[in-house]
Formats: sequence, C-alpha cells, structure tokens
Amino acid sequence: MESEAITRRRLRARAMPPVPAAAATLIESFLDRIWAERGLSRLTLESYRRDLEGLARWLGESTPLTAVDRARLFDYLAWRTEAGYDGRSNARLMSSLRAFYVQLLRLRQIDADPTALVQRPKPRRKLPRTLLESEIDALMAAPDVDTVLGLRDRAMLELMYGSGLRVSELTMLTLGGINLRQGALRVTGKGGKERLVPIGQEAQHWLERYLAEARPALAAGKMREPLFLTRRGAGVSRQLFWHGIKRLATVAGIDSGRVTPHGLRHAFATHLLNHGADLRSLQMLLGHASLSTTQIYTAVAKERLQRMHEQHHPRG
Repeated sequence: MESEAITRRRLRARAMPPVPAAAATLIESFLDRIWAERGLSRLTLESYRRDLEGLARWLGESTPLTAVDRARLFDYLAWRTEAGYDGRSNARLMSSLRAFYVQLLRLRQIDADPTALVQRPKPRRKLPRTLLESEIDALMAAPDVDTVLGLRDRAMLELMYGSGLRVSELTMLTLGGINLRQGALRVTGKGGKERLVPIGQEAQHWLERYLAEARPALAAGKMREPLFLTRRGAGVSRQLFWHGIKRLATVAGIDSGRVTPHGLRHAFATHLLNHGADLRSLQMLLGHASLSTTQIYTAVAKERLQRMHEQHHPRG
C-alpha cells in the first residue's frame, strides 16, 4: 500500500490548476536558452520543466513567476513538505529554481534572485537497495531464451548487470556502439559524456547469441540503429524494460518491489566491491563525475560485512 504522504501528494497534484499562459511562455524561453548554453539532455530539461511548472501551478494566475520573493518560496517548500515530497525532491527543485532565477536576473527581468539566501534542502542519504548474487542468478535465468524476446531480455539483463549501465544508457545503445572483438561498449552517459565500458564474458556470450539469433528476426531485414529492438522493430524504451524486469522478477520468485533497472546497477557496484574492486576503478566503470558519489557503495558493502560477522562469528 502506498504511504499517506504519497496519497496526499497525488491528491494535491490532481487538484492543481493548469500552468498560466504567461508562466508557460517564460518557462519555454528559459528552457530554450539553457539548452543552447549548456547542451543539457532531454531528461534534464524535462526535470526543469516539471519543477518550474509545479511552482507556476501553485502560484496560479494571481502571482507571476517574476514576482516571487523569498517568503513565497518558503511557503511553497512548506506546502511540498506537507504534501509528502522528500528532501531529495526539494533539493532538486531548488537547483531548478536557482538556474531559472539566475537567468531572469541576468536578463534583467527581475531585480533580485529570490533563491539567493534560501538554503538548499539536504536530501537524506539513502543506501541503495541491492540484490544478492543468488537472486541475480535467478533473475538471469527467468527469460525464456528459446524465444527471440526472451533472448533479447537475457542479453539486456546480462549487459546491464555485467557492465553497470544506467537504464537510459542501455536503451540508447546502438549497433555502432559495441565492439565484440575488443569486448567493449561506447556508452553515452549523463551530460552527453561518452565512456568505454568492458563487456563481461557472460554478457558477451548472450549479446552474441542475441545478435545472431534474435535481432535479425526483430529487425525484419531493415536497417535499425538501436541495439535492442521490440517485436515491431523499434528501440526498447526505458518504460518497456522497467515493466519487463518486474515481470521477470516475479517469474524468478523475487519480490518485484525490490527489483528495478537501477537496482541492477547497484548490484553491479556492490558485488564488485565485495569481490575486491577499488573505488577509483568503480568510479570509472559507473561514469561518476565525483568519487564521493561512488563512496556510498562502501557503506553498502560495510553493512553487509557487518551482518555476516554478526551472523557467523562466535563473538559477533
């Protein structure tokens, strides 16, 4: 069952009015400029849009975005907290608003930045939930590899877990981005940054089988750029893979609530650390810009070692 906070948030979201026309125009101009200046990804731009439209809806027709002051922002943050939004969501919101109002100030459309002295909410640090190696084995065995779609799903699962890919990186892979001879992938990560990622032996085996036995049937003799294809020959979307992994978790006898595409990435990182990988190498494999982002996995590994010690050591 969903929490009361989530229920309140959904009910409030349904009651929100549409975005005022003037605010929509202002937001669109902001997105056009920031895309031209920074070359942000579509997902980042959508996140900015969602945050700004949320504030505009809350303000309504009576208060334009250019008239917002610090007190009004505090009221909005208080409303979001009451509605069930967590610290991570509010921290991201403040980043979006800060970028928006800095641009308006630079263009002299406002006299002062209302976010200037508003402290960015600190998100509560959450340890990533990960799967046991035995659960990974069960999940990998779930697809029916005697079918073209099952063979595709097995190759996707093995590649995502074996290379620690984000779901967007996995679904954006193209034929030109793989080099089976060298056993490497060219992956486009956050901010459009490319990196080379090794393909493990097991993942390479299933990828080769998919390319030889399944993909030609899915491509139906046509030139298709995406690596992983649907029954209709289109690229597999993030949403389709999300639903597929939930279904396969059920087949494997694993609680589907514990299995997500990003959970495979967490499992990749945690299992590598458990088997002796160093943080700097893991940072490069995951494509993290900062080592501090990677360090969260040491807490996961430490927590597991502590539980093992308590369970098996005579003085634990």
